[in-house]
Amino acid sequence: MTLTVTTSSATYQAVVEAGALSSLPARLDGLGLRGALWLVNDAALADSYAAPLAQALREAGHVVHSFSVPSGEASKSQAQLWQLYDWLLGGGVERRDAVLALGGGVVGDLAGFAAASTLRGLAIVQLPTTLLAMVDSAVGGKTGINHPLGKNLIGAFHQPRFVLADTDTLATLPPRELRAGMAEVIKHGVIRDRGLFEELEMLATVRHWGSNASTVAFPGWDAADAELTTRLTAIIRRAVAVKVEVVSRDEFEQGERITLNYGHTLGHAIEKLASGWSLLHGEAVAIGMHAAARIAASMGLCDEALVERQRRLLGSYGLAVAVPAGLDVEAALATAMRDKKVQAKRIRWVLPTAIGSVAVRDDVPEALVRRALQP
Repeated sequence: MTLTVTTSSATYQAVVEAGALSSLPARLDGLGLRGALWLVNDAALADSYAAPLAQALREAGHVVHSFSVPSGEASKSQAQLWQLYDWLLGGGVERRDAVLALGGGVVGDLAGFAAASTLRGLAIVQLPTTLLAMVDSAVGGKTGINHPLGKNLIGAFHQPRFVLADTDTLATLPPRELRAGMAEVIKHGVIRDRGLFEELEMLATVRHWGSNASTVAFPGWDAADAELTTRLTAIIRRAVAVKVEVVSRDEFEQGERITLNYGHTLGHAIEKLASGWSLLHGEAVAIGMHAAARIAASMGLCDEALVERQRRLLGSYGLAVAVPAGLDVEAALATAMRDKKVQAKRIRWVLPTAIGSVAVRDDVPEALVRRALQP
């Protein structure tokens, strides 16, 4: 099934299917992208995916240049961006060329921003290989790098020409990374798709996953289990559809696109401050989602049953919701105040009102936030 993103600046397709990378040469030809291809990949994928893909593209008649980016959030930096500029410009990149981003959100955001800002705009094709990137960062055109004061504070909107998510790549994703990505899938259920949330609950029950100490929750992608992979692929496609619909209605986050940031206001702050705990992005977002639900319940926007239902589902997929011990709450609040969604010095909070529905509020008392960050 192909999903279509339609915005004021671009219309493009997002494909989520097993084995999708094998179709890339033909799809690029269909888009008329016959200039040189500049493949930017996560270094961890150099041998397993990047080299075979580059070879397939060359055999199809493309000129391909390759660049490996060190794994990890630290690569979303000015220094790494300048290395990409040196590689592109030093290699003689032309405006008719295209950048291919193969990897997770770090590579997608970094390569996307390099494409957006080189020669005033190069085509970018997103090839996400992590669950988080598939359902969130690869779609929608948000690109950028981090700043010492916060995540994603430097960047640009630059829609891709195409998004190709090959779910076969999830078989080699570490289980912890897969679980972290499930936070974004669950988020899409909470903010917009009650049926998706219920499907996730049902799958967790059928598979007997659990969050107690004696049970391994959502251990990973089992490529040998055809029924499970088919079901998860459909769930991923449904989560991507939420992102596609929202981005198509609000490309530049002037309205409802802010709802996609559910859990991210505190999640980004926690991710930045809890470096000693080495939280993954999705793990921090899960904590932020729980805190946001607690805030919503305290304000009477939802009941405690929603808070518990969300907590239970997050736990079923191996995601903890407890704030790391020793987190500096005041520093977290200060970091949240530098969030991109702050308007007129007020944080705009995305808060759940029901499963599948959220409200945006800028009148949350700091006392409620502090309370939500307590055990």
